[in-house]
Amino acid sequence: MESSGGNKRIHVVAMPYPGRGHMNAMINFCKHLAAKFSVKDDIRISFVVTDEWLSFLESESRLPPQIQLRSIPNVIPSELVRGLDHGGFFQAVQTKMEDPFEQLLDQLQQEDDPGVGVRAIIADTILPWAVSVGNRRTIPVVSLWPMSPSVFSVIYHIDLLAQNGHYPIDFSSGRDEELIDYIPGVSPIRLADMPASLGRRSSQQSSNPILEAVSAVRKTSCLLLTTYYELEPRATQALMEALHVPVYSIGPSIPLPKTLGEDDDSRNIIGSMGTEEYYYMKWLDAQPESSVLYVSFGSFLSAASEQMEEILAGLQESGVRYMLVSRGEKDPIDNNEMDSSPSLVVPWCNQLMVLCHSSVGGFWTHCGWNSTLEGVYAGVPMLTYPVGFDQITNRTLIVDCWRIGMKIMKEVGAERLVNREEIALTVKKFMNINGDNEESKEMRTRASEFKKSCRQALAKGGSSTANLDDFIRNILQYHGN
Repeated sequence: MESSGGNKRIHVVAMPYPGRGHMNAMINFCKHLAAKFSVKDDIRISFVVTDEWLSFLESESRLPPQIQLRSIPNVIPSELVRGLDHGGFFQAVQTKMEDPFEQLLDQLQQEDDPGVGVRAIIADTILPWAVSVGNRRTIPVVSLWPMSPSVFSVIYHIDLLAQNGHYPIDFSSGRDEELIDYIPGVSPIRLADMPASLGRRSSQQSSNPILEAVSAVRKTSCLLLTTYYELEPRATQALMEALHVPVYSIGPSIPLPKTLGEDDDSRNIIGSMGTEEYYYMKWLDAQPESSVLYVSFGSFLSAASEQMEEILAGLQESGVRYMLVSRGEKDPIDNNEMDSSPSLVVPWCNQLMVLCHSSVGGFWTHCGWNSTLEGVYAGVPMLTYPVGFDQITNRTLIVDCWRIGMKIMKEVGAERLVNREEIALTVKKFMNINGDNEESKEMRTRASEFKKSCRQALAKGGSSTANLDDFIRNILQYHGN
């Protein structure tokens, strides 16, 4: 079929889970996918969001012409308050979005030119109802997993955990140090470091919806991993062997430079809004190389106010230069004094642009998967501070498996406050402020090696580039002009 006039050869519908981290992973993948088509009319991507998310994305995203935002009504709680009742929000997503999505799908198909139709639905794995919609309409469904392959393997092999008496996990059982060493592709991991979603269910829950979502992948056309193969080869290979559908590692699904595989110009990141928006880049430019600790706790959960006070005091006491993202706050620094200030607080920033800046020498992170991938891409060692969900397992990957990070505290969710003195000591050790810490030096060497492998995966002939090409050819059935 040839494209002529306004015809689109391929129409893809993208359905992300309505949370910031999931949304970012899906929209970055769609940008990478659109960039693979040399003729702009060769693909149309309908990116489906709620009306609330439509207002967010219209104001903050520069999308290529192949991606069109489409919306369904606000049938779920607002993004601004979902943290108050995450369980209720999750339940609403699973029960209230399917019908309006299917109605929109009818509308989108009616808008298509004759002979086009929806080629595939790309849905977040956490939305199993999208698989049901696609199967009812004989539309191929592609499952996009926006977390670690190791986390997927743990959840997929839940039967092994149950057989060994480790599921459902009771994190208060005193068995924290027990090693789980039987999950295919996953390095031995403590019970305490397992994904929080596998914790003991309440008596009202008859099943775990995360398990049901992962199980539904077997009814899809393929699984997309937002990482690159070389980062977790054993876990990825185990999934390729266990699942009865193709598995493609196509990441990292982050806002990459305009040319895939391009090196470190931190101002060449997709999504830039003009240098006038990035006053913090001027401050970074004035700092010595690898001297700044970038601190961000993600877009959803953050440290409690009392702990935040200790963190700020510990950072000050450490003597390390730092840039902190704190929503709703900004340093009252005069522009004339900004360059000489040893710290900067901003309400928002382009994270990948900051991480790729030569003055940044460390990343204090909540270990969300998108942030983890951005840290790997930038080649920056990570100081880990997970809050929950998959972040706990990601910390184990960063610190124990890849050895490119340190822990800010021994246990996740500990009742004990991490005091400013401990924080200051750890930050100084991590940033190697005295220049004599061998562990810190080794971390930086390994982080540089991961950065190199990530660039190779994205370069021409690299694993992620080849996998994306295979996905387009095998699943979308597009073979070019």
